[in-house]
Amino acid sequence: MSLNIVSQRRWGEFAAKVLKGEQLTIEEGLEVLQADDDEVLPILQAAFHVRKHYYGKKVKLNMIINAKSGLCQEDCGYCSQSIVSDSPIEKYTFLDKETLVSGAKEAMNRKAGTYCIVASGRGPTDKELDQVIEAVEEITEEMPLKICACLGLLKKEQADRLTEAGVHRYNHNLNTHKDHHSAITSTHTYDDRVDTVEHAKSSGMSPCSGCIIGMGETDEQIVETGYALRELDVDSIPVNFLHPISGTPLGDLQRTKPMKALKVLALMRFLNPSKEIRVSGGRELSLRTLQPLALYAANSVFVGDYLTTEGQEAFDDHKMIEDLGFEIEECAL
Repeated sequence: MSLNIVSQRRWGEFAAKVLKGEQLTIEEGLEVLQADDDEVLPILQAAFHVRKHYYGKKVKLNMIINAKSGLCQEDCGYCSQSIVSDSPIEKYTFLDKETLVSGAKEAMNRKAGTYCIVASGRGPTDKELDQVIEAVEEITEEMPLKICACLGLLKKEQADRLTEAGVHRYNHNLNTHKDHHSAITSTHTYDDRVDTVEHAKSSGMSPCSGCIIGMGETDEQIVETGYALRELDVDSIPVNFLHPISGTPLGDLQRTKPMKALKVLALMRFLNPSKEIRVSGGRELSLRTLQPLALYAANSVFVGDYLTTEGQEAFDDHKMIEDLGFEIEECAL
């Protein structure tokens, strides 16, 4: 029996295992991440078997609006908007309702089903929360969009207000492993992030939380972060790849290489088989020409720009999905 057939059988066993409701072991997760690059296509084939079981060939599109840029007192080492960053970014206070509503219309033009209102800062003030709520109420009345908010650390009463206003989903990423968190930021804790996700869940919003790969974490920590997201039982997992930005503490790190990025996406599919896996920030930089392969594991992408970095043109994403023989999933409220 050829080595290729043996490897395909091995990854196929992983797919069958998770589809039966069983969980990969830490060792099996590491096997995925540390596989030879020649194994990437068989690994993706197995991951696609799981992805197709839950999502067919549909791809969910999401669009971000940077509702407040810079002016942040947190010291997150990856972020160009943080207080420790010298990156020359545009800085502005919270956008008005009209601009947020206009952004929702652009999301519709880009065929996005989810519109993500993201703001820098530790957490929203009462005034900022009011601005978001006013915009959300108008958007949901006029457009068939799901709204995701990402406003930083959230109190339970704030989460309740967002839910009542019609916010469908709340994003707050774990970002990295619990033991690596203090190497990335000191102004809030890992548990602060977990608490915010739990507040979103208990208020009735769909919880969204993911990670940033390439910040100096170990392979073991990547696997264990996948387990942590599974334990949190989040509905959507954005997998970001560090975009090293000059002027930030992590600006000199190397980008995640394409083959490693694909293995990470396959791993997240195996560890969280029924969840929305979104290939997110840094995909253009890390995956480069291999971006289409990511959708054999992931079933969701952002279209357009991110917060302070440029993304791929929405038209190019639409063509990529079409060329794969996949289809854009329409928003179903």
